[in-house]
Amino acid sequence: MFALLKNIGATELVIIVLVIGGLFGGNKFKQLAERLGESAKELKNVKHELDNVKSDVAEVIGGVK
Repeated sequence: MFALLKNIGATELVIIVLVIGGLFGGNKFKQLAERLGESAKELKNVKHELDNVKSDVAEVIGGVK
């Protein structure tokens, strides 16, 4: 099943997005896009926090030597 996903190109993705948009309607599709954007923003914030923790740990470990 996942082998089929490897062969999907840009054209196929556009068609899939248009079909999903037609099925769920513009309003639901807009809500989905907004939630995906919020999720991406949250993941970016978590990555930033993890980078800060990583640098803090590196400072503590570096200070022990």
